[in-house]
Amino acid sequence: MTLLQSILFDAFWSAIPAVGFAMIFAVPPKMLKYCAAGGAFAHSFRMLLIHLVGIPIEWATFMTTTLIGLIFVYISRRLLAPRPVFTVASIIPMIPGKFAFNTIIALLSMNSTGVTEQLLQASIENGLKTLFILFALCFGLAVPSLFIYRNRPIV
Repeated sequence: MTLLQSILFDAFWSAIPAVGFAMIFAVPPKMLKYCAAGGAFAHSFRMLLIHLVGIPIEWATFMTTTLIGLIFVYISRRLLAPRPVFTVASIIPMIPGKFAFNTIIALLSMNSTGVTEQLLQASIENGLKTLFILFALCFGLAVPSLFIYRNRPIV
């Protein structure tokens, strides 16, 4: 499969959870296309950073989430909608489900078969990767707000 096919495949399957999450939280129907585009772009861009540039998944997630936040600061102003409507739905496809699942499987295996070095290493490695990706998602969403709205009065 070529790189372009992989990106399009990834973009299509990443748009679906972004729209589903947006629908759960009652995003207006005319805004769903922006959520889908954001989810597709975010996951595909992260994939490009990981595979083409060779950036670790944690840093690629942070950079992508920060870029999504910056893009939707502009778009949300033009559409007169709150920024989290778009940004939170767009980052949902980047939730580290595989790493969290592998962490739980390793912990459950240690419970049933006993602690081995391989299981302990797998649980710690996957658990830390899950935490760092989640931190990258949180901080990546916060960074644009900190820079753009820092001079705005609180009251």
